[in-house]
Amino acid sequence: MPAAAAIKVMIVDDQASMRAMIRRALQDFGFVHVRDKGCPREALADVRQDRVHLIISDFNMPEMDGLQLLEAVRQDVIIGKTVFIMLTGSADREVVQKAAALGVNNYLVKPFAPAALKEKIERVFGALT
Repeated sequence: MPAAAAIKVMIVDDQASMRAMIRRALQDFGFVHVRDKGCPREALADVRQDRVHLIISDFNMPEMDGLQLLEAVRQDVIIGKTVFIMLTGSADREVVQKAAALGVNNYLVKPFAPAALKEKIERVFGALT
């Protein structure tokens, strides 16, 4: 059982309110190393400089969408194994299939309850302490 406090997280969403909501939920679960970016390109550069264990990313963003971010992460030899959870406002089957093909670790449809986010994280990391 990993300690939530030991897991480093990057939240990527173009909506500041969504980033804040996810950050609060993670802090309530015991996470202390939480960073966020509104731009996927900035998040990618940041994660390459200072690695994280978990990326929680929105799908629908301007310039670079969540699938493109996931693909860039998976193609990087250093950060390619980073756990990636995709958030989206729709359960579009095509998006889900593409994300699965690119190696997404889990998928969560917005809006979601904080407990649902915790469950998705625990499915990958195991029960949090």
